[in-house]
Amino acid sequence: MGEPEGKAVSNGLPPLPFQLPYPDSPDVITSNLLKIAELTPNDRKRFLAKNLITHLHQFVRETSLTTKEWEEAIQFLTAVGQTCTPLRQEFILLSDVLGVSALVDALNNPPVQGGTESSVLGPFFTEDSPDLENGDSIASDGKGEYMYVEGRVLSTDGTPIPNATIETWETDGHGFYDTQYSNREKPECRGRLHSDKDGHFGYRAVVPVAYPIPGDGPVGDLLLGMGRHNMRPNHLHLMIEAPGYTKLVTAFYPEGDEWLESDAVFGVKKSLVVKLQEINDEAEARKRGFPKGNSFKLLQRDIILVPEEKSREVFERNAREAAKNAPAAV
Repeated sequence: MGEPEGKAVSNGLPPLPFQLPYPDSPDVITSNLLKIAELTPNDRKRFLAKNLITHLHQFVRETSLTTKEWEEAIQFLTAVGQTCTPLRQEFILLSDVLGVSALVDALNNPPVQGGTESSVLGPFFTEDSPDLENGDSIASDGKGEYMYVEGRVLSTDGTPIPNATIETWETDGHGFYDTQYSNREKPECRGRLHSDKDGHFGYRAVVPVAYPIPGDGPVGDLLLGMGRHNMRPNHLHLMIEAPGYTKLVTAFYPEGDEWLESDAVFGVKKSLVVKLQEINDEAEARKRGFPKGNSFKLLQRDIILVPEEKSREVFERNAREAAKNAPAAV
């Protein structure tokens, strides 16, 4: 940042259209800010601003936050921002470990009878997944134990959904996503495919393994300070989209992992825990496209999408109930 040039200017907005008392006490500080928040023209943003101010100021009061603690919090958030890169999202990771991601996901994707439940997106999704055909592999050979994933994309009434877009990504057999390798040259263990005319999909992958979320940044330090582990159970990410249906971000969690019930980012739901079948058949392995060996794991699971109208109806009903029961901003 170079030396400033010219004259410093305001953002062009006039002084407040009303008078405020001087902020000579904690209560007046909060009261003044809430009055100013009333100027927010957008109804939703005004609602969010007033509630954020109310609860944030309440937290400061209830904890008697010290100046030192305030400074440490600012330094922590600054470090979180500085750790972010185009391929690493430390702020999403922070949201994840505080349960905010899971909470937002649960509120925005309430269970609908028959629909596949959602799970957290996580910080390792990228936009550069290669386009694949059904039967292709998302992983180069040698990236881990063979696994074949197959199922159908269906509506809640059982109707097949053709040409649904399926994004999928996972760790390799060492517990790393491709974005965690400094020498990443291309996408690995991730891909994009589409369901066929009957809703079928299938692709080769590797058996995911449990792994630690990044511990070399401020979020890792936060977990250590709280006495919390940083492990996620093994899982396979999927994101499915189709016109007329609510976008589904989910994951499948193979049963038996020791971290299932204490996932560091609170992403596991009971309905998403799946069984992997052990296949020992060389002919079947070749038929599925695996180049060597005679065994692989098989994950068979249909994906049930919810029509947008139905999903919106359930969300709005839940939102009305939550608003009715929530304490009002003072």
